[in-house]
Amino acid sequence: MKLIEINKSAGRRICEIKKCMELYDLEIYKLAREISKEAWMVYQMFDWRVKKTMGDQFISAVDSVGANIAEGFGRYHYLDKNKFNYNARGSLIEVIHWLDLLVERGQVTDGQGLVLREKIKSLGIKLNNYITATRIRKLSL
Repeated sequence: MKLIEINKSAGRRICEIKKCMELYDLEIYKLAREISKEAWMVYQMFDWRVKKTMGDQFISAVDSVGANIAEGFGRYHYLDKNKFNYNARGSLIEVIHWLDLLVERGQVTDGQGLVLREKIKSLGIKLNNYITATRIRKLSL
């Protein structure tokens, strides 16, 4: 908890105890980390050839989603925040591309692909809502 000073129009200072949101409280970040953890378990099962041709790009794209969410969270201005949120969304779409290829080429089972796809879909919806909320929050200030 942080002690926040709030200035009122009458010139008085009112202090209130307020919990500030942290990165680990952000639902989209937690979901991105969960997807990353599951993707890593899948990646570890690949032989060196698959890791080299598709696996490295797959895991890099997956990890990039959470990294971009984290970097955007740390920015002050809403345009900076959403720049990184858009990058996260682009990486999420890249993950879908690599996951589809891995399933198509028999490197990931249909079941594994379906489970990851559902989580990716959920994160995509929540990420879009977060982007919209970040933009709206700016307009209401």
